[in-house]
Amino acid sequence: MKKNINVVLTASIILLAVFTSIYSYAAPKKRILKVDIKSSTEELSKMPLVCIGAGRAHEGLMGDWQRQLIEVQKECNFKYIRFHGLFSDDMGVFKIYDGKVHYNFMYVDALYDFLLSIHIRPFVELGFMPEALASGKKTIFWWKGNVTLPSSFDEYSKFIKAFAQHLTKRYGENEIKKWYFEVWNEPNLSAFFDAKQADYFKLYKVASESIKSVNVDYRVGGPATAGLAWVPEFINFTKENKVPLDFITTHAYGVEGALDEYGTQDNFLVKNPLCIPDGLAETRKQIIDAGEKDMELHITEFNSSYSPADPIHDTYQNATYLLNVLKNSIGHVTSMSYWTFTDIFEEPGTVDKPFHGGFGLISFQNIRKPSFYAYSFYNKLFKNKLSVKDDGKGNDTQDDLLNYWITKNNNNEVSALIYDFTMPHQGKKGNKTYFTQMHPSYTKGVIELELNNMQDGKYILELQSVGYMCHDAQSLYLKMESPQDLTISQEQMLRNAALSYPKSSIAIVKNGKTTIRLNRESNKFYLIKLRKI
Repeated sequence: MKKNINVVLTASIILLAVFTSIYSYAAPKKRILKVDIKSSTEELSKMPLVCIGAGRAHEGLMGDWQRQLIEVQKECNFKYIRFHGLFSDDMGVFKIYDGKVHYNFMYVDALYDFLLSIHIRPFVELGFMPEALASGKKTIFWWKGNVTLPSSFDEYSKFIKAFAQHLTKRYGENEIKKWYFEVWNEPNLSAFFDAKQADYFKLYKVASESIKSVNVDYRVGGPATAGLAWVPEFINFTKENKVPLDFITTHAYGVEGALDEYGTQDNFLVKNPLCIPDGLAETRKQIIDAGEKDMELHITEFNSSYSPADPIHDTYQNATYLLNVLKNSIGHVTSMSYWTFTDIFEEPGTVDKPFHGGFGLISFQNIRKPSFYAYSFYNKLFKNKLSVKDDGKGNDTQDDLLNYWITKNNNNEVSALIYDFTMPHQGKKGNKTYFTQMHPSYTKGVIELELNNMQDGKYILELQSVGYMCHDAQSLYLKMESPQDLTISQEQMLRNAALSYPKSSIAIVKNGKTTIRLNRESNKFYLIKLRKI
């Protein structure tokens, strides 16, 4: 039996809310978070919002792709975007006719012009190989990215140099100095690179030196490997051969198995929910041990699962999984690029079903997923992170915990992101079975956020939350029995259900103290803002 309970904001704030999924009449467990807003602070990490991923360059020329990125930028404000296929044949960059090589960067310009117009810079992946420059025919994905070495390294060097010169001429060297150039994608996987480690190192050497020949201050890095691989070997190679290296890139996901190009596997989450942060800590140690303590480390792809058809991506559990990974990765990395911002993504072919387990923060039908709000809420935090006295933190386990960012601005207004992380216990069920079933949340107690040393007076209190059947379109879609094709009215219903807006009330703060009382549900997360009137 479900029972509705009002949220009580003690001391001086009264806010009405509804709590669901409460199955017991026992007194709820209480978790008290005490914050002195005049205490010392540290700056909130910008790492989670540095970079976001997308499928391939040619998709970036599509109107719906661009409209969705505008929406994401408005809410999340990422600084960079990375994608495959910049040099694939559908971008038309390299051709040979009349016995001569011809470069054509018109499609690249159109895409980059758009990105810069909405204040997001390219994190440039130099790949794959134009067919006219390739040494072989091996390709990957439905759109056939060529994964072979260049037929001529001299011709490849001229091409990369011409590309860098073109960017400099069009956008100016001061702008290009702010970009990143990453050589290739996942060369440690044969599906992505039809050659050996030594061949990649040679490719990297040629590409990096070609970029640097245009401007020594342009930033180049790699090895862009899957699974945090090759980092010590790569650094050693660049040192021993005096090859330019400005930053390290690699990828990390939370499932085990081989490359799942077409989403045919049924994955399991790694049982350790901190497998990604633990791996990043080890990679950071490898960089330090190699004598590069201050080198930037960019995770240019990460997600819970690397499958383009894993239903976990659509779920409310995925959002808190991501928040927990990000929270525990701060300090190890410079950026973590979520793969990807949209389900307009054609590696396995065209999209054929709503909520098919695509990587996106937004579905093909422009329906926001819960993970969208993980980033949107983080972007709405203030600059200064406050310390918290947490009476229950010592009782948490890595599978079952409460975590948070509590922040303030220069006017001592407060913004907080609070989340429960409860690791899904799948048993013998793979993701495709487990996450295509309904998984209602359950109540785990009460959260009391006690704010001290506030200025007395009237405040606007804004509250947003996301969780099970709370701006959770995938659960509603499952309740609709997962139709293959949506009607226009069904699409609109799902789109509206996914939209989350702040619920506001007037709050009176007296004697410098107030307590905000919230229901704690499994994998539910909140954004709280308290602004002085």
